[in-house]
Amino acid sequence: MKKNPNWLEVCMLEEANLAVGSVAKRCGVKVSTLHFYEEKGLIRSWRNQGNQRRYKRDVLRRISVIKAAQKMGVSLEEIKTVFATLPDKRTPNKDDWARLSREWQQQLNQRIAYMEKLRDSLTGCIGCGCLSMTKCPIYNPEDILAEDGVGPLILDK
Repeated sequence: MKKNPNWLEVCMLEEANLAVGSVAKRCGVKVSTLHFYEEKGLIRSWRNQGNQRRYKRDVLRRISVIKAAQKMGVSLEEIKTVFATLPDKRTPNKDDWARLSREWQQQLNQRIAYMEKLRDSLTGCIGCGCLSMTKCPIYNPEDILAEDGVGPLILDK
């Protein structure tokens, strides 16, 4: 037996009138991406009486924030964590976006600095300590770099 929806559920269903296909098209993502975001708790849909997913209009902004953050290298887990800090699970507004983008801009600047360092080191040694290159600028007797860890250590300093 199906229970009767309460007043709040009815209001949400009335607001949630965007079909999954139209949201996918408008946001430039696949329907499967929307399902994935929903599974990860990044977006939310409601079911109509025909059991079809329906979205509120603010999902368009929420997906845009997700896509912009991903392009900056922010993980879905980080995005989910940030979304969880918003009151009442709301979609980020203009002030929220300003705060989020400042935080993510710092992360992006760190990634850019690392990539520039990597770019400038590509033709030389990357500091792995292998000593297999014929002209390695590192003097690494007895593999002392191994004490500091593994991989391209000098790039991370």
